[in-house]
Order: sequence, then structure tokens, then C-alpha cells
Amino acid sequence: MHIALIAHDKKKELMVRFTIAYQHILKDHHLYATGTTGKKIMDATGLSVHRFLSGPMGGDQQIGALLAENRMDCILFFRDPLTSQPHEPDILALMRLADVHNVPIATNVAAAEVIIRSIKQGDLAWREIVQQKREEGEES
Repeated sequence: MHIALIAHDKKKELMVRFTIAYQHILKDHHLYATGTTGKKIMDATGLSVHRFLSGPMGGDQQIGALLAENRMDCILFFRDPLTSQPHEPDILALMRLADVHNVPIATNVAAAEVIIRSIKQGDLAWREIVQQKREEGEES
């Protein structure tokens, strides 16, 4: 699975702790993250993470581009709902694309735990069918 990991500044430490706790599951998947979040995860876990730009510099939009092409299977986005974000329109666009393409998105640690456990159980295996159809469409 292709999993995006994003965290606002006040939630980055929580994301790091989450990835440490679920490293045994995450290690078997393709991980993507915005800049600083990805670096913190790699430093703490040793996991391989494809890093994009930081969110305010366009990282959210880079992940959104993968969503638009149906190349992302889920997003774990630890949002800080109490702090104003200068790139809020980008965040909303990312969430809209997740809805358009039926990609599960968790915006807090409780929902992220449900998704990560679902991945382990194979409950999101239907995303592999989506990926396969996308790849078949590219070949024709």
C-alpha cells in the first residue's frame, strides 16, 4: 500500500510516536510524507520514506497529485484543529481529493489506528484492485 504521513507542527511528535508503535506494519508499505514530518519519522524509526516538500511549500499538493492519479491508498494526516494554518486551502483540497477517489483519510490518531489495523488485517486490499485497474488503463 501507498501511505501518506502528514502532521502539523504541534502533531509531529505524536506522528513520530505513532510510526514507532506501528513500525512493524508500516515497514511493509510504501511511505510518503511532507518534508519535516518525513525526516522526523526516518530519524526515529529508520523506515524508508519518500519525502516531498513541507506542507506550506507545496508538499500537500504533491501528495494531492498522487491522489488525483489514484496512486495513494490512504492518508494519515494528524491535523491541529486549534491552530490556524496558512495553507488551509491546500489541506481542504487534499481532503476533497481523498473523498473524490475514495481514499481513506485519518485526521487524528484514533482514526489512524483504525486504518493501520485495517491495513494489517487486509481490510483495505480492495485498493489493490483500484491500483491494478489504473495500471491496466495506462497500458492500453
